Amino acid sequence: MSFPVNVSAHFFMPTTILIIDDDQKLNELLRDYLGQFQMTVLAVEHPREGLRLLRKESPHLVILDLMLPEQDGFAVCREIRKESSVPIIMLTARGDLPDRIAGLELGADDYLAKPFEPRELVARIQTVLRRGTSLPVGTFEHEQLKADALLVNLRTRTASLDSQPLNLTTMEFEILALFLKNPGAVLTREEMIDRIRGIDWEAYNRSVDVGVSRLRQKLHDDPRQPHYIKTIWGAGYQFLPTPRPVNPT
Repeated sequence: MSFPVNVSAHFFMPTTILIIDDDQKLNELLRDYLGQFQMTVLAVEHPREGLRLLRKESPHLVILDLMLPEQDGFAVCREIRKESSVPIIMLTARGDLPDRIAGLELGADDYLAKPFEPRELVARIQTVLRRGTSLPVGTFEHEQLKADALLVNLRTRTASLDSQPLNLTTMEFEILALFLKNPGAVLTREEMIDRIRGIDWEAYNRSVDVGVSRLRQKLHDDPRQPHYIKTIWGAGYQFLPTPRPVNPT
């Protein structure tokens, strides 16, 4: 495998990427290629070393292979999500839909099957990171909003429930922000796909449902008796409470 070189990348921001993949040759190729885009690549072949570097270096994004020695990428993703909301792109030769859905359910932000075009990987890295650092399109004038026991800061992209921080992935926060911007409106899956930037939603026809399900779990919201997110059968989802702005103190 070889990647094209001499790519103009003057507009990229310095970024640290952690790759956990047992393919040493691929790691070396990605280190050289991503370096053209001002990305510092930390590449390891074993999950334990990857988790150690994650804690030590605090990378901006993790590229995680599914087929790994010692434990598979699903188990590593689960371990990462216990302590970090760092964006994760799963990179694997197994591109079956059930694997993609499983990765999303565990908290991965995107999924790219091998073999892949390196420029596509760069584009996915860009868009996943953009979701995590930019304000949602059309955000409220007020930065903080409260909906019952839920408090959301749209600028710092943080949220808490009953004063306890919520550890949300970038995808989960995007969904929550979209709900907060549209209280009471019924949002179809197609609208959510269109308005949430970054992930290749078209590849996962259940990805919206997966994201909403994970968000419900973290909000302790029972879909049978919803307090926050109501399923409108045959249509989409509705955010029930009306958010109100919180005046800074």
